[in-house]
Amino acid sequence: MFKPVLFVFLFSIATVNAQKPDTSLQLFREAEQQLKQLQKEAFYSKKEIDRVSGNKKFIAVWDALVNNPKILEYPFDSLHDISILTPKDKKFKLITWNLHKDDGTHGYFGYLLVNNSKRIKKGMFGHETIEAYEYFKLIDYSGTIKKPENYIGSPAKWYGMLYYSLVECDGFYTLLGYDLNDNLTRKKFVDVLYFKPDGSPVFGKDVFKFARKNPKRLMFEYSSEVSMSLKYNEKRKQIIYSHLAPKDAGSVLEGQYQYYGPDGSFDALELKKDKWVTLEAIDITNEKNKNDKAEKPDPDKQTPVYKPK
Repeated sequence: MFKPVLFVFLFSIATVNAQKPDTSLQLFREAEQQLKQLQKEAFYSKKEIDRVSGNKKFIAVWDALVNNPKILEYPFDSLHDISILTPKDKKFKLITWNLHKDDGTHGYFGYLLVNNSKRIKKGMFGHETIEAYEYFKLIDYSGTIKKPENYIGSPAKWYGMLYYSLVECDGFYTLLGYDLNDNLTRKKFVDVLYFKPDGSPVFGKDVFKFARKNPKRLMFEYSSEVSMSLKYNEKRKQIIYSHLAPKDAGSVLEGQYQYYGPDGSFDALELKKDKWVTLEAIDITNEKNKNDKAEKPDPDKQTPVYKPK
């Protein structure tokens, strides 16, 4: 039912560079409405074949939009079933979403839209801004990666997840992510994004200080029957998270993450000399975080996933 509309819409997007700036704005508005309609098919159809088909159409609309640099300025704020993150420095726009499969696993998709503009000195007192925009499609390689915490990836070989929060750091960006994984376990991540001098994006970086291991990102795996908290507390400047443990500590359940869940205590990560350092068993009594009232801190509430009855 979407094919004729999609064809006309994509044809109009293909000519965007020849249009006036105000036409670009109108084009994004029309695209946003088109994407909202496609979300119903891509995310909530009962049959996997329909979700896959809808997701392909959803991707096709984004593919036709992302070559326009003005997309960095458009918020797409009516698309509540995907995650769109932008840092305060406006360096990039990170778009991610997931596709639920009938076997309980999930595929992840997204785009990284990057503002690589530079302000250079011109003459003795003047400056000039060189505009540079790049976009990258995120290709999920998580199914082939055996050790996620040690993996360093590119957009073309990305460890897929749904990002729901970011923290700007000196020289890199810390991302909080969520993976619905499968019917037994869920995963949450503290991931890292940074840019090489040539502007190339990289996921994963040695910015964690841990004894006996040198992770490039952190992964927390736990039972699909429980919830785990992983949030950035702006007041404390810490990433605070639930401490996970098996139902019976020291038992044969050790290492079987389908039996892991929060034990009631909390740990934290604090940035010291550009390294995230672990603080164990922190006291969060009566701690109030303004992020708790934000619209999108909880990935469970923003995850576009069809849940069969």
